[in-house]
Amino acid sequence: MASSKFYSGFFRSLMNKEVDLDTDAIKLLLCTSSYTPDQDTHRYKSSITNEVTGPGYTAGGEAVSNITYSYDATGNVLSFSGDPVAWSASTITARYGILYDSTPSTDATRPLILFVDFGGNISSTAATFTVAWDTAGIGAVTLA
Repeated sequence: MASSKFYSGFFRSLMNKEVDLDTDAIKLLLCTSSYTPDQDTHRYKSSITNEVTGPGYTAGGEAVSNITYSYDATGNVLSFSGDPVAWSASTITARYGILYDSTPSTDATRPLILFVDFGGNISSTAATFTVAWDTAGIGAVTLA
């Protein structure tokens, strides 16, 4: 089962106006099982290693379209979601998805948002590799 976790630096990036989920280009890239997520110290795309390679996959990942927000006042949960991301006719194997803001000009300034752990390797062979978000959304924060 896939699970996602925010990089802690994402909230600093929001407060410093480095990320604007409404207007910036948000992308999802894929990494192999050799990448080790570090929720506390990885802050920018330059920290990401072991991005997948293969037919049908372009380095840097694909854009996440139609990002929307919702707020559940009963549970005090703010969440955001978007369209599934797909790589058609791809031959790749991935363990992680990394969501980041690709708008800044360099990897050292492109803020990370969250990572998705697929719970194991997922592969496609000359087929579509799709990351569909949880019904609860891409990510959620409980406000307390």
